[in-house]
Amino acid sequence: MKRPGRLGFALAALAGIALFAALGAWQWQRGTQKQHLLLETAEMLAAREAVPLADAVARETRALQWTSGSVQFDARGPLLLDNQLRAGRAGVRAYRLALVDGSATPLLVDLGWLPLPADRALPTIERPAGRIEARGLLAPPPSAGIALGTGIAPAADGWLLTRIDMHAIAAATGLAVPPAPRVLRLDPDLPLGYERDLDVLQNTLPPERHRGYAVQWWGLAVTVFVVWLVLGFRRTRR
Repeated sequence: MKRPGRLGFALAALAGIALFAALGAWQWQRGTQKQHLLLETAEMLAAREAVPLADAVARETRALQWTSGSVQFDARGPLLLDNQLRAGRAGVRAYRLALVDGSATPLLVDLGWLPLPADRALPTIERPAGRIEARGLLAPPPSAGIALGTGIAPAADGWLLTRIDMHAIAAATGLAVPPAPRVLRLDPDLPLGYERDLDVLQNTLPPERHRGYAVQWWGLAVTVFVVWLVLGFRRTRR
């Protein structure tokens, strides 16, 4: 093989090795981040030292916080997040906007999960009346996939979401300001709402899956390296 051909093959092999190694490192890092998140959440739920809800809502952060406070649900219709799996069943996650005592920032409250029938008829989500003493986990909304369009459309007496975009929600519902960047995931022990838990990795990959993918990418990098060496050795002998 001519030298330019050997050089091109070597460059292609090195590029493949670098790409697969980088993808493996990224997957391992994601797994480590999620493992830390699970440990942090477990410690927080074990202590359950509540921060006042009004103070927590005022913070522009995505950090997890256990919180409690008085809320009143807004008269606007529910917001249903589509494509939510629970125990292998397809359904929606129901949210409602709420006003927090002592805060002017609207808050999106996670009321829980409901299944969808075969005809995909959306469920009716009742609005809890009066002021309610709420407690739960303030957390970032579920991670979104590829962002297409606004992610929100009118449906029944509310809106159907493909992802949670606070600015799009504000525009669609007529809010003067976007809701707080975190949603309130209600304590499952509270007697309102629907099926729910405090799993912070809902509808996403667990740490062990990321580590498994990392090993696969690194295995591909090693394979390309070995093939490069073997073919290079054979060409040298010829």
